[in-house]
Amino acid sequence: MKRQSFLGFSSAVALSVAGVALVFPQHLLMGKGVEPDAAPVVWVREVGALILASGITTLLARKAEDSLALRSMLVGNAVLHFGLLPIEIVAFAQGVITSLGGVLPNSLLHLGLGVGFAVYAKRVGSGGVGRGG
Repeated sequence: MKRQSFLGFSSAVALSVAGVALVFPQHLLMGKGVEPDAAPVVWVREVGALILASGITTLLARKAEDSLALRSMLVGNAVLHFGLLPIEIVAFAQGVITSLGGVLPNSLLHLGLGVGFAVYAKRVGSGGVGRGG
């Protein structure tokens, strides 16, 4: 897949998830088997705002030429997805999240997107971009 297509796909996923998290946080929580109390709803909305920012940044950068700024965005997104990857898995193992159906798709998505962002970041970095003297 071309980088531009990957970034377009990633931003579409992020914007969709962000919309649900911001507008329907209760549904997102219930889909994971979590009681949608006031505190988790606030945190889901906060995460939704962060995902929205990441999705917009990725969308705006999708046509960018190789640069240190592009590589930085790609590395940041790889860190985001690899950082998010274990959180729900651990929560499921501890019984905090009770629905595997709410964990498995997200985990696979974070793994795939994390790998994709890392691969594209390496490709940008392999050409000497951002290596100053």
